[in-house]
Amino acid sequence: MNASKPTRQGPLAGLRVVEFAGIGPAPFCGMMLADMGAEVILVERPRTIDPSAKPTLLDLGRFTVTHRGKRSLALDLKDPAAIDTVLALIDTADALTEGFRPGVMERLGLGPDVCLARNPKLVYGRMTGWGQTGPLAQSAGHDINYVALSGLLDLGRKGADGEPWVPPTIVGDMAGGAMFLAFGVVSALLEAQRSGTGQVVDAAITDGAAVLGALIHGANAAGLLQRNNVLGGEAHFYNVYRCADGFWLSLGPIEPPFYRALGELLSLDDADWQAQYDPARWPSLHARLEAIFATRTREDWCALFEGSDACVAPVLSLDEAPDHPHNRARKAFIEVDGISQPAPAPRFSRTPGAVGGAVPAPGADTAAILRELGCREPKKVTPRVR
Repeated sequence: MNASKPTRQGPLAGLRVVEFAGIGPAPFCGMMLADMGAEVILVERPRTIDPSAKPTLLDLGRFTVTHRGKRSLALDLKDPAAIDTVLALIDTADALTEGFRPGVMERLGLGPDVCLARNPKLVYGRMTGWGQTGPLAQSAGHDINYVALSGLLDLGRKGADGEPWVPPTIVGDMAGGAMFLAFGVVSALLEAQRSGTGQVVDAAITDGAAVLGALIHGANAAGLLQRNNVLGGEAHFYNVYRCADGFWLSLGPIEPPFYRALGELLSLDDADWQAQYDPARWPSLHARLEAIFATRTREDWCALFEGSDACVAPVLSLDEAPDHPHNRARKAFIEVDGISQPAPAPRFSRTPGAVGGAVPAPGADTAAILRELGCREPKKVTPRVR
């Protein structure tokens, strides 16, 4: 049975985006566009999801939240008839996104020159780790490598001899990659409305990660990071602390008024405490705070700091986050098809975004999309069970 075409709402309603299936940042970009109302058609290979198979990081099956609200068109791109179908689809699109290594789309006959010749207003979004050009363009890599090259991985050192920080795979892939691709595609779409001409968006994770460090580069140029690394876990007032029950709190009162608010609630006002920006005192002050926070539970501390300007928040697990009162009040998390997941963001006063549906089964919309395009269905390909 074919899935029905989802109802679209949001500031991007009326736009059609063709997304070529991949992993990591490109699908996340597609999710962002779909959440904002764009019709995102996911071109993926014919396959069947085995419900008994255990999900993996490379194939989450029905738990691939980044495919929510999209339509699925299953085609074997090794079949010339399938390429013709994709080109017919691109003729109707406002934007295209792909996350292959440089040259793959060209070898398929779907490169920018071909697509823009057929659809001059098309915005062609390309997502890679290293970019379309440069000595590393054809090399493999992952989030940690791209963030390392941007200079950001080094920020988490605690002391000159400390190990570099290893962040979760969101700083590079999602923040430096997907969000810059989405920003680039939407920017190019706005420009195309004025000029009538599309263009290629070359989004590289290492480029985006570097831009994320703009504020830090400024601080480094000013010599602040050479003297101390406030934001890298060295300062006692920008750190995490274990509570009596084993849970953790985050502290971030960087500004002196907020630091004073923290001290007042903890009854700390001696000369040692007041020397907030003296790096020589950070280790001893960190030890004092460790001892203090170890005396009460996280819940007790949250009750004490509730509503204050001390810049304190609990370190929540992924399972805890949806149930926090603030997140519930903001409706920051939703449930789709029985799967808890973040709600669309940001918020809009007049044209709010919304999840357009659950994760589609591979090929769920193939027949419907082909009818809309007036195309015949390509030759049957036996799906591989995964």
